[in-house]
Amino acid sequence: MAQHYYTVGWDQLHRDARALAWRLMEKGPFKGIVAITRGGMIPAAIIGRELECRLIESVSVVTYHEETKGEPVVIKAPVAAGDGTGFLIVDDLVDTGTTARVVRALLPKAHFAAIYAKPAGRPIVDTFITEVSQDTWILFPWDTEAQFVAPLVRKTGGSNGG
Repeated sequence: MAQHYYTVGWDQLHRDARALAWRLMEKGPFKGIVAITRGGMIPAAIIGRELECRLIESVSVVTYHEETKGEPVVIKAPVAAGDGTGFLIVDDLVDTGTTARVVRALLPKAHFAAIYAKPAGRPIVDTFITEVSQDTWILFPWDTEAQFVAPLVRKTGGSNGG
């Protein structure tokens, strides 16, 4: 299966987070937001602003240890969210659903929202904006940097006849 890439810049992320906030307005009001670290932190800040929600917690789940995928471990749980009643969980992406299932078990009564969803994780999330294929790798702005790219003719070794 070929790997596909979907590049998301800061402007696109901001637009998509605001679009998610727009969809969430009818689901609230929310007492607070729980951002899934690290990817959910920036979307949670944008959504918190748009929904005028100032209580923002975080939850941190680790599934990788030294490049090896293992059992998910909660290394930081949200304090004020209880069972999730009245809270909104925010993440950038629901991929396989591994992290989402752990957080959902911690906060079963929360509303779960993500900007992007893949088919394997989509059933776990309540609200999302964009679905991408399971084989798509999303390049988020905090994981990339702008840099020079050689013209295609240089990459392929071809000539443009000059």
